[in-house]
Amino acid sequence: MDRLKGKRAFLTAAGAGIGRATAIAFAREGAEVIATDLKLDLMKDLPSYGVKEIHSLDVLSTPAVRAIAEKVGAIDILFNCAGFVHHGTAITTSDADWDFSFDLNVKSMHRTIGAFLPAMLKKGGGSIVNIASGASSVRGIPNRYVYGASKAAVIGLTKSVAADFIRQGIRCNAICPGTIQSPSLDDRIATQAKAQNKSLAEIRQMFVDRQPMGRLGTAEEIAAMAVFLAGDESSYATGQAFIVDGGFAL
Repeated sequence: MDRLKGKRAFLTAAGAGIGRATAIAFAREGAEVIATDLKLDLMKDLPSYGVKEIHSLDVLSTPAVRAIAEKVGAIDILFNCAGFVHHGTAITTSDADWDFSFDLNVKSMHRTIGAFLPAMLKKGGGSIVNIASGASSVRGIPNRYVYGASKAAVIGLTKSVAADFIRQGIRCNAICPGTIQSPSLDDRIATQAKAQNKSLAEIRQMFVDRQPMGRLGTAEEIAAMAVFLAGDESSYATGQAFIVDGGFAL
């Protein structure tokens, strides 16, 4: 307990899945947590878990991100979790699909890092943790063309930030999750079940069967890695992509 005591943490996409689990984990470890999501109602119970503040935030808006950074002030931890899983190939992915995926999956992180980093530097340091994916430069996954490209870009962005500010107390790392049980996965399963005229159970089993461990990961397992990377225990780690995928990249 108290592994993050005395630290202020700002999170995006904290309304569900990995973002929600991480907000709760950070608060449990003593951090002062500022949680954000596009949908405020998804976070209404987070204060009962010790989260100090919840705010609605559209990470696609540069003015909105800059405004909340000014309002929040200096932080010690920035956790970037906003993202979208697009299904498609180079043939089926439109320009609009490409632009939206890169805007949400990558440029949102550019926005938050640009907004919060100056105060981090002035304060003397901080930890930035970005959610990438096993579908990235780690491994190519069928039908994840722009998703894999955008998450590979997150790894590149992470390494660039780490290299630029390594002597100024800033650490920047990425987490590459495998298939994680979440509301987002439930939506994808429902979409694929409808498209393939199969039951939800059949599609879910397909996801499970492709996992080397024979099960899906949990949001809490990713949150545990986030706690480690956010805190001082990982003080010698920066610029790395930490794979938490149940062996999927083997």
